[in-house]
Amino acid sequence: MSRKNIDGLPAMKTLLSRAASGISKTNIPKNAVLITTTALLLSCGGGGSAAPVTPEVTCTIPSVGQLVDTSTPTTVVGDGTPASCTYEHLNTAIATGGIITFNCGSSTVTIAVTATLNIPTDRDTVIDGGQKVTLDGQSLYRIMSFNSANFQANEHRLTLQHIALNNGKTTPTVAILAHPLPCSQGWNDGEGGALYMRDGNLSVIDSTFTGNQGAPLGPDTGGGAIYVVGSKHGVVIVGSTFTKNSASNAGAVGGLFADLRIYNSQFSQNTAIGNGANNVSQTQCKYTNNNQFEIGSGGNGGAIYSDGNSVNVLLCGDTIKDNSAGVNAYGGGLFFTSNNMQGTLSIIDTVMTGNTGGHWTVVATGSTTNAGDAVGTNCKSLTIRNSTLQGLP
Repeated sequence: MSRKNIDGLPAMKTLLSRAASGISKTNIPKNAVLITTTALLLSCGGGGSAAPVTPEVTCTIPSVGQLVDTSTPTTVVGDGTPASCTYEHLNTAIATGGIITFNCGSSTVTIAVTATLNIPTDRDTVIDGGQKVTLDGQSLYRIMSFNSANFQANEHRLTLQHIALNNGKTTPTVAILAHPLPCSQGWNDGEGGALYMRDGNLSVIDSTFTGNQGAPLGPDTGGGAIYVVGSKHGVVIVGSTFTKNSASNAGAVGGLFADLRIYNSQFSQNTAIGNGANNVSQTQCKYTNNNQFEIGSGGNGGAIYSDGNSVNVLLCGDTIKDNSAGVNAYGGGLFFTSNNMQGTLSIIDTVMTGNTGGHWTVVATGSTTNAGDAVGTNCKSLTIRNSTLQGLP
């Protein structure tokens, strides 16, 4: 498949990662600040329609963030009419993998998803909606799953381009045993309302994600729209829009042991709806969950969430407005913790305003030591260039 060009630290966080189960645990620094910021209203465009209005991008978009040439598709879903573009035909096409396009007529079409579409993990898959196709989970079903048994080993990639994924919803099943507060409440699963990926690599280009829901409560679960765990080559998002997605953590996009590179995209009105953040304290909770004395039930990362060893986060040309962390939680715009303090955070040509939640910045090296009021982070180094970040002059 070819791609073509398109236009001495204070209270150091301790994170005990459970990579095999895709779950992590975080202690928030004692000097972290909880704040509330008045939200501003931002109207976002639809996927595959008008391009988001964002600052000029000066970063170089990598090859995996460029559109795949779909002129010779493996499968075309539909025969030219809206009625021919069905879930059944799409599901059959996805099982084959390769390049998938649609021929549904001249108008836009919505395909109701009636069960999760399982993406093959042993080949590359490209799904191109041609700026006309919406996959709708009906607020009942997770839309897609790429679930490999390995961890940071798979070379294969899923590319979503010119498509909308709306109203996906997970149904968590692994409940945390009920214990008195502040012991953690909620769920240990239910990540990725629109897309869950384990041991895969992801590109999202010119697409929209609206109204997707992950598990609503739990210290480690998250990803209202997208959740990726254990990715060898990470996640690249270009020119895409995330609106009104929600989950316990990572209201829109969550990554665990997965690099995140996000370009020229909009995040608005996404919400991490958990509460109390996540921490470990045997003095405050005498009971274990996932073999730890967990307290707090999420709420970190209103728009974007990342943690893991030696993973990096790059935001370039993005607009991140009016997203919310949960009560007593952190990072209304971005929550990023590098377990081993080897991951870097770069914020370039980006606007973050009107986000709510607590914040802190801890860096191991460098002279830039404050990421503003919309970010909670521990990282090796912080780069901010040509950006407007709430809480910074």
